[in-house]
Amino acid sequence: MLFDDTYKTIAENAEGIFRDKGSKFIAYAYPIRSEDEVKPILQSLRTEHAKARHFCYAYRLSPDRTVFRINDDGEPSGTAGRPILNCLLSEDITNALVVVVRYFGGTLLGVPGLINAYKNACIEAIKTATIISKTVNDIYQVEFDYLQMNDVMRLVKEESLMVLSQNFDIQCVLTFEVRKAQLNQVLAKFDKIEGLKHQYLHTI
Repeated sequence: MLFDDTYKTIAENAEGIFRDKGSKFIAYAYPIRSEDEVKPILQSLRTEHAKARHFCYAYRLSPDRTVFRINDDGEPSGTAGRPILNCLLSEDITNALVVVVRYFGGTLLGVPGLINAYKNACIEAIKTATIISKTVNDIYQVEFDYLQMNDVMRLVKEESLMVLSQNFDIQCVLTFEVRKAQLNQVLAKFDKIEGLKHQYLHTI
């Protein structure tokens, strides 16, 4: 099977709202790149919505969509985080976090009611979001001798590589981003430059 080197995510923050029997469910969707971003977002929402009862969320990370987490934040197990995650799954979105802030309206909604409310709040947020397609890119670093600079820069230009950082001294280091589908041909060309070393850093 060919590796699918694109994935869907959201372009910017979005929000949606769903109401049921006086309870208010406000969904916030965020594009994220790592788990480290989740905690500060939750903290700022808790500050902003000091009177809200629950802050339930789900996120998916990584282009291969393997990393995910759900949190029911005190709601009955499976009624909040899971429906939010299912919403991300059905839209096939990754590198995204959705937090649903619940204000309790005094009437218990029961398990089916909660599942429905969290799912619909999430759907509302995703509806207002701009969904974009991104390519899966690898970050590589190459080390080479100053004399090979022209060869390296020509290759960077030919392959339209995105240069992230460069340090040209006696020994030069260049960090670039390359689309996964293009990787093998790029590395094959770099291998033709004598004495050049390349190293994989990570995938985004």
